[in-house]
Amino acid sequence: MGSMLERPMRAAILGAADSPLVRRAVTRYGMRLGARRFVAGETAAEFMTAARVANGQGFAVAATILGESVRDSDETRAVTAEYCRLLRAFADEGLDANVAFKLTHVGLDIDEDLAFENASQIAKAAHESGRTVRMDMEQSRYVDRTLAIYRRLRVGHRNVGVALQSYLYRSRADLAGMLELEPNVRIVKGAYLEPSDVAYPRKADVDAAYVGLAQLALAHDGYTAIATHDAAIIDRVAEFADARSLPRRGRFEFQMLYGIATALARSVLRRGYRVRLSIPFGEYWFPYLMRRLAERPANVAFFLRGALTR
Repeated sequence: MGSMLERPMRAAILGAADSPLVRRAVTRYGMRLGARRFVAGETAAEFMTAARVANGQGFAVAATILGESVRDSDETRAVTAEYCRLLRAFADEGLDANVAFKLTHVGLDIDEDLAFENASQIAKAAHESGRTVRMDMEQSRYVDRTLAIYRRLRVGHRNVGVALQSYLYRSRADLAGMLELEPNVRIVKGAYLEPSDVAYPRKADVDAAYVGLAQLALAHDGYTAIATHDAAIIDRVAEFADARSLPRRGRFEFQMLYGIATALARSVLRRGYRVRLSIPFGEYWFPYLMRRLAERPANVAFFLRGALTR
């Protein structure tokens, strides 16, 4: 997204993510070279350590086990069980934490009913643990199936949320169509490379659509997660919420990614808002890292500095 130079750069980085050679090199050395800035580690124990630190600083957290496009049903059930264990661990330890997961990680590429079954188990474990759970939004080809599963889950699980991507033309209509559900919705800009017939190619349009989605969500009942590192958007959302006399905690929260815009996250927290850090972990961190590098040239510079100074 953004300038004429940024889109080819994003395409190149995301293309490199499909290269077996790049994957082997980065997977072997990347965690030591700087990937740990964006990923808590490869194990649940490493995540729990990062979550405790974040809670101690005043942040809520969201756990994501990295992985997607799983095509083995037994693996999807193992992932589901791991999310359920995490949720029970949050309750046992009293951590301010929830989980977010991709439906393709729990079976959507295999069978929609399998993904629904696994997502239902995670939602049930979250309910029993007094936590919420959100489904991430993936490439545009998954939007219809993701929203269909969200609607099915929302009937019996009020603690379930879903993400919408502002760079997709369709997202405003998607949000309007679910307002009757008083949705728990997470608004993001979008991290995949989508064609211009389905997504805004210009950053200014993505940003404008983002603010529009946030205002539409906040103007209706439900809960809204404003997931952005854009200080200008944060200020506009805060002004809109203040104008409607919305409490700074209880109706919405700001969310940021682990290791990105840390100073901004702390400043928003100091203003009295609820801020949740999305903290990923797991062995399959390579695609996640590549998307983070593709989003901002500054992230690429950070990673290369780490590689060149070791």
